[in-house]
Amino acid sequence: MTTLRIDVETFSSVDLKTCGMHRYIEAPDFEILLFAFAYDDGPVWVYDLTAFEDLPAYVMDDLVNPAVIKTAFNAAFERGTIGKHFGIYCDPLQWRCTAAHALTLGLPGYLEGVAEVLQLDAQKDARGKALIKYFSVPCKPTKTNGLRERNYPHHDPEKWELYKAYCQQDVVVEREVAQKLARFPVPAHEWRLWALDQRINDRGVRLDRVLMQAAIDCDAQYETRLVAEAQELTGLENPNSLTQLKAWLSDRGLETPDGLSKEFMPGLLEAAPDDETHRMLEIRQEMGKTSVDKFNAMARSIGGDDRARGLLQYCGANRTWRWAGRLIQVQNLPQNKIEDLALARETLRTGDFDLLEMLFGAPPFVLSQLVRTAFVPSDGRRFIVSDFAAIEARVIAWLADEKWVLDVFKGHGKIYEATAANMFGVPFETIVKGHANYELRARGKVAVLACGFQGGERALEAMDSKKEIDPSEYPRLVQQWRDANPNIRKLWYATENAAVTAVREKTTVKLKHGVQYRYEAGMLFADLPSGRSLAYVNPRLKPDPNFDKEGLVFDGMDQVKKKWMCHRTYGGRLVENLVQAIARDCLAESLGRLDDEGYEVNMHVHDEIVADAEIGTGSVDHVSEIMSRPISWAPGLPLKAAGFECEFYQKD
Repeated sequence: MTTLRIDVETFSSVDLKTCGMHRYIEAPDFEILLFAFAYDDGPVWVYDLTAFEDLPAYVMDDLVNPAVIKTAFNAAFERGTIGKHFGIYCDPLQWRCTAAHALTLGLPGYLEGVAEVLQLDAQKDARGKALIKYFSVPCKPTKTNGLRERNYPHHDPEKWELYKAYCQQDVVVEREVAQKLARFPVPAHEWRLWALDQRINDRGVRLDRVLMQAAIDCDAQYETRLVAEAQELTGLENPNSLTQLKAWLSDRGLETPDGLSKEFMPGLLEAAPDDETHRMLEIRQEMGKTSVDKFNAMARSIGGDDRARGLLQYCGANRTWRWAGRLIQVQNLPQNKIEDLALARETLRTGDFDLLEMLFGAPPFVLSQLVRTAFVPSDGRRFIVSDFAAIEARVIAWLADEKWVLDVFKGHGKIYEATAANMFGVPFETIVKGHANYELRARGKVAVLACGFQGGERALEAMDSKKEIDPSEYPRLVQQWRDANPNIRKLWYATENAAVTAVREKTTVKLKHGVQYRYEAGMLFADLPSGRSLAYVNPRLKPDPNFDKEGLVFDGMDQVKKKWMCHRTYGGRLVENLVQAIARDCLAESLGRLDDEGYEVNMHVHDEIVADAEIGTGSVDHVSEIMSRPISWAPGLPLKAAGFECEFYQKD
């Protein structure tokens, strides 16, 4: 099949990074400036659309020809911009994304990083960022540049020629990356999933613009009030200034050598020498709350039809291929605990901020509770929300053949109660409200959430967010959970041994349920039952400084530091990767099934789907039944989904 490789350079007055591609191409001044392409291994051609150069008719035909595969690095951008500029539909089934392919192999998701890691002969032109800034984004009007708001080719013909060469080089590099990665192809079913992901992102989800703007206005009003109170209390011109505030606190006898970040606030509040100092610290604490960050992100990404698009990235967490949140970051939305959400959101929408605060509390708290409710269905439709119950606990029990846990999930499903009964040797029937043993449920729940991936005392402490357990009990709880789940414990060590052996002997080591570790061409693959594989780049064995044994290390992106660096892993972490990857594949299977049944999924958050369904069609029972169906590649895995219908997004 013929491959058409593409790279475009564009202009828009909308900021691509903060607003997303879909808002970017909505701008009235959006246009494609340069269009570079190459067929297979042929020459790379660059067409200057600003000079009214028309693309060849055969290229225009091939953009919609299903017999020609279109490829690009971050193909969502090329798909979107080409579709908008030429007024055509770019069917994602006809496209392949080289960035997605790189992510599936544990590589960076940006072209320059992949080229460097792969040590390619072709490298991305380092001058690109400066050229993009000059030609592709607005500039500030100055007397020097003739008060213009953007730069055109005729403003610097020499730079323009460099920009054309840069566009051409991107096709060269993308092609070399794709050819290098071709040895490890993405399974065909995953390209179909990627195409579905593109359609979900293109569809987007509707936002309540009135609620969103009211939240932003409410926060601004509240902050103005706090600043005024702080100024009156301290006499400072700018109480937001850390330097001024620290000096004021020092004058009142409160030293703050570690700054005023939130982790130090409890101690500072306790040490406050008087009521005024205490109140000022409270104000500082309130002003530091980021209750409207999500609403501001919504305001940046909302389109003219009130929909936000491009909120999910396929394989964004490339260790497991799980989706990552983008723009609004729907993967980490605050939970809602206000009982009457409908009243709270309607009060906010009316702009009666005083009544909102009187009924529900301080604005930062209330606004964070209402973030989810800003996502609303289309007119004449409602949301159907459904998610997998305890999916990771089910998957790890299935992988480990922990029979008693599987039996629980095949029966009543009360895993926290059953775990507590098993850990403490008490009858399951006694762990009910009103019985003295009910307090054991909290211990069972924390243990299930913390211990499955070889977590110890620190993991228990992190999961025990409500501090329901005496810390002195942590060591005993860890041991009790491990004793109650011997097969899961064995799975940690078997998995680590399989991975280490595969690397040491450059071989393949099989585990259970279709999982195996395979060393090939300088890569360690964890083959999954779904038919895809997790990848660990440049795996090697190094002495573990904490244990007297060889440990497994590999290279990869650090999700926090955004750097390519060395990572150390172990049995529990490897099992976590397997479990989360298989849980992701269960969600992927459900997304495909729901699409086949005609449900329009707008977004999905971890193990939950949100479908926008016409009133009178479909049902939550049907959606949950689809998600609960057995999966052919995971025989015996007991899946269970449950959900609800709603007029605005919320946590049930």
